[in-house]
Amino acid sequence: MFSKASSSNLLNLNGTKYTSLLATAGAKASGGTVTYSGGYWIHTFNSDGTFTPLTALNVDYLVVAGGGGGGGGYGGGGGAGGFRTSTAFAVTANTNYSITVGAGGAGRTGTTNGSNGSNSVFSTITSTGGGGGGAGDNSSAGSSGGSGGGGGAGGATNGAGGAGTSGQGNNGSAGNRDSTQRVGGSGGGAGGAGGTSNGSTGATTGGVGTSSSYSGTSVGYAGGGGGASQGGVGANTASDGGGAGAKNPTNLNGFAGTANTGGGGGGGPTNGGNGGSGIVIIRYAA
Repeated sequence: MFSKASSSNLLNLNGTKYTSLLATAGAKASGGTVTYSGGYWIHTFNSDGTFTPLTALNVDYLVVAGGGGGGGGYGGGGGAGGFRTSTAFAVTANTNYSITVGAGGAGRTGTTNGSNGSNSVFSTITSTGGGGGGAGDNSSAGSSGGSGGGGGAGGATNGAGGAGTSGQGNNGSAGNRDSTQRVGGSGGGAGGAGGTSNGSTGATTGGVGTSSSYSGTSVGYAGGGGGASQGGVGANTASDGGGAGAKNPTNLNGFAGTANTGGGGGGGPTNGGNGGSGIVIIRYAA
């Protein structure tokens, strides 16, 4: 018979109440936050940890790295963290698999690119951190990464977009400057390259991410950050966890990527936004 303390610690699992001690009794592994949905046990890691199967399993995985930070000084948006997913990956019973969840890169100001995001790792699977957005003040190119950062647009030339990693993400787009306007390039995303920048006639959008339902619901991950923009140009938007670029004079600082999505940080007229941290999800059939 349960004590009053244990029986009061309840959670709802697909409409059925279990004590927290029994809620994971059917799981075949330990590690992370354990949930059950749609016939799968799901282990979600929002930070570093260890996954330990109690029996040999074939698992599905999602490994998303940290997004790159946005550039400042009319900088480019950060590239999304690398996105890797697959099914039927064999794991060995009673083996500890270290999980690393990559941090998002720091947004920057002035003549320094946003920092690259950090890698996320599960077993032999490594997703590469997103590339930082290019600095606007000297029109630096976006950095390479899981997805590439957007190029800066504050100087006399247009910074090129950074390269993405094949199988994990896409390229960032170039910055664009004309005589009156500056538009930073946008970071690439898992589902597409950063949007094309075209100076005074329009803004850019961060590269789209990719959705996964491994958490039990469909969530968009690894979207690129939008670049900074000036004056009459529209705000540079983003999706799937990417941070929007900032528009002068409405905002001077790029918006941060969403935590645990691997979204790139937005570029800003002054400061770039931080990239979002990554995530690792492992699931297997009940």
